[in-house]
Amino acid sequence: MSEKHIDEISGVETTGHEWDGIRELNNPMPRWWVWTFCATILWAVGYAIAYLPIPSFGDATEKVLGFSSRAELQQELDRAKREQARFDILIASKSVEEIDADPKLRAFAIAGGASAFKVNCAPCHGSGATGGPGFPNLNDDDWLWGGNLSAIQQTIAHGIRFEADPETHVSEMPAFGDVLERTQIRQVAAYVWGLTNTAFDPAWAEAGKQVFLENCAVCHGEDDRGNQEIGAPNLADAIWLKGRGEEAIIHQVSLPKHGVMPAWSARLGGPIVKELTVFVHSLGGGK
Repeated sequence: MSEKHIDEISGVETTGHEWDGIRELNNPMPRWWVWTFCATILWAVGYAIAYLPIPSFGDATEKVLGFSSRAELQQELDRAKREQARFDILIASKSVEEIDADPKLRAFAIAGGASAFKVNCAPCHGSGATGGPGFPNLNDDDWLWGGNLSAIQQTIAHGIRFEADPETHVSEMPAFGDVLERTQIRQVAAYVWGLTNTAFDPAWAEAGKQVFLENCAVCHGEDDRGNQEIGAPNLADAIWLKGRGEEAIIHQVSLPKHGVMPAWSARLGGPIVKELTVFVHSLGGGK
């Protein structure tokens, strides 16, 4: 029987193993740790018997406590659906103003509206509702047909220039290419661009003001700030829907582009339209 080797530095017996001159100290685990480890094994076995079905060749063992994670998940889903149904009834019965004034209903409506927006509105307005060329940015303060709750609800429900809905918003800008001379169109474009930027030719912009007052002010107003009752945009806020620059304005004045927005009430139903209304209003630009 070989003699036990004692480490000179620590004074601890070694296991007899050696790797490249390095010996392993024989330090057993603390007794309390060993018993704790054994207890966890016993607990795991007991947990498996009580809660988990143990597979066999043909079937699985019955759980002693009858626990089912699927059943628990189903109970949570059923509970969530009941709570959702309660909120749906409240959304359907209240006005958008009442919904917006109730913190819990407002939070529910914003969550539902955000989901509906991603499915139905994001293809045009973008996932962040920032819009794009020809599609309005819903985060800013520029509203063609009004930015309060009732106005937004009306626009979402009945759309814009949507022929299938008799209550849709309708307005069209005349094609001034058939009314004004080319020089007049360039002058009015210089004037409109000069409201928020530097016109290419200030003299043309000055002449364009009179052209604007005679032909455009009836809709856009003498102060250039538009008219939400007829969907005439504000021209003095540096927000451009159809394109930026004098050339883009010339094209729009000569042969206007008219967008169409679907009426969502028939497709989505009143409650979801209300949720969309509260969501859009919450983006920051709503009045």
